[in-house]
Amino acid sequence: MNFDYDLFVIGAGSGGVRAARMSASHGAKVAIAEEHRVGGTCVIRGCVPKKLFVYASHFAEEFEDAVGFGWEVGQSSFDWPTLIANKDTEIDRLNKIYIKNLEASGVEILNGRAVFKDAHTILLDGREITANYILIAVGATPFMPQIEGIEHAISSNEAFYLKDFPSDITIVGGGYIAVEFAGIFNGLGANVTLIYRGEEILRGFDGDICRHVQEEMIKKGVDVQTQNDVTSIQKDGKGFVVTFKNGTRRETSCVMYATGRVPYVQELGLDTVGVQLGAKGEIKVDAYSQTTVDNIYAVGDVTDRSQLTPIAIREGAAFAETVFNDKPLAVDHSNIPTAVFSQPPVGTVGMTEEEARDNKFDVDIYKSVFRPMKHTLSGRDEKTLMKLIVDRNTDKVLGLHIVGPDSGEMIQAFGIAVKMGATKSQFDETVAVHPTAAEELVTMKQLVS
Repeated sequence: MNFDYDLFVIGAGSGGVRAARMSASHGAKVAIAEEHRVGGTCVIRGCVPKKLFVYASHFAEEFEDAVGFGWEVGQSSFDWPTLIANKDTEIDRLNKIYIKNLEASGVEILNGRAVFKDAHTILLDGREITANYILIAVGATPFMPQIEGIEHAISSNEAFYLKDFPSDITIVGGGYIAVEFAGIFNGLGANVTLIYRGEEILRGFDGDICRHVQEEMIKKGVDVQTQNDVTSIQKDGKGFVVTFKNGTRRETSCVMYATGRVPYVQELGLDTVGVQLGAKGEIKVDAYSQTTVDNIYAVGDVTDRSQLTPIAIREGAAFAETVFNDKPLAVDHSNIPTAVFSQPPVGTVGMTEEEARDNKFDVDIYKSVFRPMKHTLSGRDEKTLMKLIVDRNTDKVLGLHIVGPDSGEMIQAFGIAVKMGATKSQFDETVAVHPTAAEELVTMKQLVS
């Protein structure tokens, strides 16, 4: 059978774009469909604009800290529209680069929502398109619970495009997105309340990390309320009244939900072709990203293996190697270095202490809490936490966790060591770089437990 394309990709985010470009480089005729903007969640409404907002939110503390170093800082003010406009300019620039790179690779870009007609046929705005292989890379979308007044709430998608800066914001959720936006809006001057139904924020991270971040956020002025939830949202003049599970109410100018993301599979027609989904709506795939239909594959957040941009990119590349370069490649999802751009930020790789103990490892725990050198003169009461989880029997470092300035940068390098199976002795044998915070990870000698 003759097909219009060798590969049709649904979704031009990080994973889809990488798969499309690499497949084309291997000689495949490729088309990619996108219903919004090329670049996907990360570039358009995720990692990139969020990190720009994080940078913006740091300046208030930087101005305060400068005094301890002899600087006289004059009157300062923040202008939300300027940040939004400059962010939009950068996103536009990146969007054009993605389009240019796809076109230069010979990939045809099609605008619109692609829907399956059968295993080899896609409907795009009434047009039928056939392909030998089809790759689903549609990502995930914010989950919004069905409570009274939910239509008044925003998600992280809308947070990047708010016309007016919210002087008071209630953020619902305790994961990394909720925690990051709480830090952003707090740093920019808003009164922030973070509501989470669980016992502690950042569920799934090492317990010491969760507690430390929460304590530091509270120090910075964020009202963190755990074991609580929102039951209703009511419009009240220019703002809203939020009613909580514990019976209390609060007035706020904005309600933001960051209660997780779900695979964006609605109305794709997956049931038509027999692509099986998991309990969370994720597309089931094997180690090579193949679905339950032989010629249909899926990568990225829609598979819910690991909702991280670099993983989507790695999966997209592995797909291209497997299908179009005759080099079967499975992505290793273990020991993934991860950063949370909370305030203070988190860097983590490997097992948490809880995971190590649950998996019956006999572990040694090394931990250090200290004031960053910068704050000896700034006077700020902020502490850095560093932690190593070590297998007592093999001396292998099972997990490494950091809370503090530049932790995201540090974890990229330390992630290599953990991925390679470095031992505590090898950490100890590495000469420290002084004075740095990172040196603490190669000078820890005192066992905590």
